[in-house]
Amino acid sequence: MPPHGHPSNGENPTGQRPEPPHSNHQQHHHPYYSSASSSSASFKGCCCCLFLLFSFLALLILAVFLVIILAVKPKKPQFDLQQVGVQYMGITASNPTASMDPTTATTTTTTPATASLSLTIHMLFTAVNPNKVGIKYGESSFTVMYRGIPLGKALVPGFYQEAHSQRQVEATISVDRYSLMQADASDLIRDASLNDRVELRVLGEVGAKIRVLDLDSPGVQVSVDCAIVISPRKQSLTYKQCGFDGLTRREIGDEEGVTEKTKTEGLEG
Repeated sequence: MPPHGHPSNGENPTGQRPEPPHSNHQQHHHPYYSSASSSSASFKGCCCCLFLLFSFLALLILAVFLVIILAVKPKKPQFDLQQVGVQYMGITASNPTASMDPTTATTTTTTPATASLSLTIHMLFTAVNPNKVGIKYGESSFTVMYRGIPLGKALVPGFYQEAHSQRQVEATISVDRYSLMQADASDLIRDASLNDRVELRVLGEVGAKIRVLDLDSPGVQVSVDCAIVISPRKQSLTYKQCGFDGLTRREIGDEEGVTEKTKTEGLEG
C-alpha cells in the first residue's frame, strides 16, 4: 500500500483522470475549404475587372466614333431616278358583253370585267455620296404601282460607294399579265385607249449607313417616289417627275394630252 498522501501510478493528484490526448485528425484544420473560397473570390474579382475594362473600352470607342461623326458631319445620300426605258407595255381586255333593253330596243355594251397588263421597264438611278467618308448601301427594292396596286418589284443588291462620288444603279421591273378587276380595269382601258397614257408610280426604299474606320453608323432610309406616264401606242415614256405624289397632282398632264413641257422631259424608248 502506498504511503498516505502520495498518488499511485497512473492517478491524477487531483483525483481526476487525465484527459485522453486529442487525435491528429481533430487537431488538423482543412485548408481545402479556405483555398476554394479564396479562389472563387479571386475569380469573381477578375470577372468584375474584365467587365469594367470591356465596358470602358466600349464606351471609349463609342465616344471616339461619335466625335468622328460630329467632325465629319454626314449628309443624307441622294438616290434619284434619272432614266426610264420602256421595253414593252401590253394591255389585254376581256371581251365586253352586250345587252339589249327590250323596251327601247337599244343595245348597251358593258365595260370589261378584267384587264391584264404586261410591262417591262428599265430604270437607271444615280447614287450621289456628298460625304467625306464612304457609304454602305443595303439591298434595295423598287415597286411599280398603278392606282395604288403593286404590279411588280425589282431588287438591287447592296454596294459600297466611295466618298464624294457618283454611281449609276440599274434595275428592271417585269410584269407578266397582271390582272386588274372591274373599276381598275375600266380605268386602265380608258387611259390607254382614249388618252394614250398610263400613269404609274415607282416607289423605293434604300437603306444606307455611313462607314467610318470600318464601323457603320445607324442606318438611314432614302426614299424614292416618282411618277411616270407611258404611252402604250408609242411604247415610250412621256413624263417623269420625282419627289412628290404624282398620282394625286394634275401636273402630269390633262385629259386631252401631255403638255409640251412633259414631252421635253420624257425619254424616248
